[in-house]
Amino acid sequence: MKKILEAVLDPNALSADLAALPLPESYRAVTLHRDDEHMFDGIDVRDRDPRKSLHIEEVPVPELAWGEALIAVMASAVNYNTVWSSVFSPVSTFAFLRRYGRLSQLTARHDLPYHVVGSDLAGVVLRTGPGVRIWKPGEEVVAHCLSVELESADGHNDTMLDPEQRIWGYETNFGGLAELALVKTNQLMPKPKHLTWEEAATPGLVNSTAFRQLVSDNGARMKQGDNVLVWGASGGLGAYATQYALAGGAIPICVVSSAAKADLCRSLGAELVIDRKAEGYQFWKDDTTQDPGEWKRFGARIRDLTGGEDVDIVFEHPGRETFGASVYVTRRGGTIVTCASTSGYMHEYDNRYLWMSLKRIIGSHFANYREAWQANRLISKGMIHPTMSKVYPLEQTGQAAWDVHHNLHHGKVAVLCLAPEEGLGVRDPALRAKHLTEINRFRKV
Repeated sequence: MKKILEAVLDPNALSADLAALPLPESYRAVTLHRDDEHMFDGIDVRDRDPRKSLHIEEVPVPELAWGEALIAVMASAVNYNTVWSSVFSPVSTFAFLRRYGRLSQLTARHDLPYHVVGSDLAGVVLRTGPGVRIWKPGEEVVAHCLSVELESADGHNDTMLDPEQRIWGYETNFGGLAELALVKTNQLMPKPKHLTWEEAATPGLVNSTAFRQLVSDNGARMKQGDNVLVWGASGGLGAYATQYALAGGAIPICVVSSAAKADLCRSLGAELVIDRKAEGYQFWKDDTTQDPGEWKRFGARIRDLTGGEDVDIVFEHPGRETFGASVYVTRRGGTIVTCASTSGYMHEYDNRYLWMSLKRIIGSHFANYREAWQANRLISKGMIHPTMSKVYPLEQTGQAAWDVHHNLHHGKVAVLCLAPEEGLGVRDPALRAKHLTEINRFRKV
């Protein structure tokens, strides 16, 4: 790995130089162990500790197959799916690997007693498999996390509808929280040249998800002037939703849980902010009973901010805790677009407010390659910015996951993999200088 790193850091290294490097037999990776998948049984999900389940160890370099690439990972990031993986909830990811492994002889490589996790990366192409034409060793790339087989007709209009669609590094093996990663080459996109490795590693999953959810024809089709309610507006997903609303001429109503997060949203340019903690919203009376009175109080607060208007779009991702309120406050004919469900998957709402007011619920999950490419293009042009707030070394990935699990972070947190230090990888210093304040906004909180 030392020679690989030296070649990646050498500005004079050629594609042929990278291609000629011998591959190591093993590499360091953040893993889960199948033998540990019941270690947290009987423990509340909130109390499960990723620092106990995530391991740093040497694992064998996987076989490279048709249409794949082996990437030297300079940096990666922690997502909520990393947390879900690490606490084996709502299911153990080894169930995903077993299912994937049954598809073919090649996918059987993924069904192992360990799982290399991570659904983001920024790095350099080391090798490509047979059939790869566009990508070459030495190219600097980021990866989106959609893995598809595309043997079914269902996925050829929107690849997210492929029956064998999976999230790389969560439902497949050989993810990005490692020194090397195995991806399909239709996951690759050019690394934004004005960003460091760690900055470039953080947008992929959440930026693409927010783009599809709000902007795409497959999502809410946001337009100028729309009032957009953004839950968790300073978080990994919400901060991109806030940026897309502002960039698209919409009006974000940002919901956050602290004064510091409210200030962060205002610094992005949002004017309408609700600190739900300071204002004491409790949408549930107890574990089984919601409080419609709180929905009404919340709706009145929104109308107070908007000059009497309800919201056109709700950007939903907390799930169970907020969904009843989201359906209630959406305007007649409006849209609730939902992904994730970080507070619970079993949503409850009063259907009268949906059906009688002709509202729509749209399910949205990550993004197809075209949507991910468009979202990455906006990052590359300096029109949308990374939300990285903190960087951890690979050895502290467990702590990074713990912090995300307990909402102790803002935006996204990055993990250095092969990169020996922060600040490397910038190829366009002029564009960086132009947007330095925006790039560093979340680091100042």
